[in-house]
Amino acid sequence: MIYLDNAATTRRKPQPVIDAVVKAMTTMGNASRGAHDSALEASRAVYETRCKIARLFGCTRPDHVVFTCNSTEALNIAISGTLNDGDHVITTDLEHNSVLRPLYRLEEEGTISLSFVPADQRGQVNYDDFAALIRPETRAIVCTHASNLTGQMIDIARVGALAKERGLLFIVDASQTAGCVPIHMEDMGVDVLCFTGHKGIMGPQGTGGLCIREGIEIRPFKVGGSGVQSYRKEQPEEYPTRLEAGTLNSHGLMGLSAALDFIQEIGLETIAAHERAMMTRFYEGVRGIEGVTVYGDFSSDARTAVVALNIRDYDSGEVSDELSQAYDIATRPGAHCAPRMHRALGTTEQGAVRFSASWFTTREEVDAAIQAVRELAE
Repeated sequence: MIYLDNAATTRRKPQPVIDAVVKAMTTMGNASRGAHDSALEASRAVYETRCKIARLFGCTRPDHVVFTCNSTEALNIAISGTLNDGDHVITTDLEHNSVLRPLYRLEEEGTISLSFVPADQRGQVNYDDFAALIRPETRAIVCTHASNLTGQMIDIARVGALAKERGLLFIVDASQTAGCVPIHMEDMGVDVLCFTGHKGIMGPQGTGGLCIREGIEIRPFKVGGSGVQSYRKEQPEEYPTRLEAGTLNSHGLMGLSAALDFIQEIGLETIAAHERAMMTRFYEGVRGIEGVTVYGDFSSDARTAVVALNIRDYDSGEVSDELSQAYDIATRPGAHCAPRMHRALGTTEQGAVRFSASWFTTREEVDAAIQAVRELAE
C-alpha cells in the first residue's frame, strides 16, 4: 500500500516504537499503583516521557504535562476546565470538531458566547480579525495550529502575543503539527497545548495530552483513582494527578517515548523538510492537471504536508475508493471533521480527497500518486 493518510494517523511506525510497546506489555506494572519493581519502573518511565514532551514543546514543568487518550480528550479537558458562565471565546473557521463540538456544547448550554475568525477561499485568516472580535467579556482564544484539511498554518506566536497583551487564555490544538513543526510554548505565548501521539509524533494510538503553563488552573474533567491521597473525597489538586484519574496507557506511552527518541535522533527540522518536500512534489505534479482543483495557499512554507483536491465533479469518496481499489493508495475523503473549513472552500457537498505525507513517504510513492490522479482526471 502507498499510505498517504498520515494526517489521520501514521500507519508506519519506527521499529523502536513497536519494540517499546511489546517490552512494556511484558514487563511493566501500573504506574503510581505500587512499590514493587515493575510498578516503580512504570512510574519512572512515564515521568521520563513527561520530561521528553516538555522539552519538545517548551513546557517549563514536566509535572504540567498531562497524558490523555488523544488530543480530543485533551481539548475537552482544557475547554471545559477553564471556561465559566458569561465567558466569550474566539476561535476560527479552520477548526476540527475536537475544538468545535466542546465549544458548541458550552454555547448551547448558555455558558459561553462564541465568535469565529473567518477563513477565505484559500483557507487563510486575517489576523486583524482576532483583535476586532475581542470584547470586555472575552476570556480565551482557542485555535488550531494547522488545518487538517488544507495544511494551512496559523501563526500562533502572533496570536499568542495578542492574547498575552489583552490578558486572554490561549489554547492551541497541535494535532496536525506536533512532531512535524517546531513548537515552543513559552516563546509562542501558548497557555495550554493539546497534542496527540499517533500522528506526526509517530507513536501509538491512544496516546496524547496537554501541556499547561505554570499558573493556569484547569478543573478536572473526570475524577477517580489516582494512586495517591486516596482518603480525600476530592481529586488531588496537584498536576498531573489532578487531570489523570484512572490507569494511564503506560504501554502506549512507552511507544510514545521511543517515538520521541526517534524524532530527536533524526531531527525535527529534518523530518519537517522531508515531509514538505514530498507534498511540494505532489502539489507541483497535480496542480496543472486538467480537471483537478487543489485547495489552500501554497505560496509559503507555513503549512503541513497536506494536499486536498477534487477531480472534476466526482464525489470525493468515489475518488478515494478508486485510488484504494485500483491503485492501492490510501487517502482520506469527505468532510474531515472540519465543517466550517469546507464551507469556506465551497466543498460542503463534494468533500475533498486529502493526501498527507510522513517521514517514511518516498518520492516513488508520490510519483505513483501523481500518475493515479492524472489517469483518474483523464
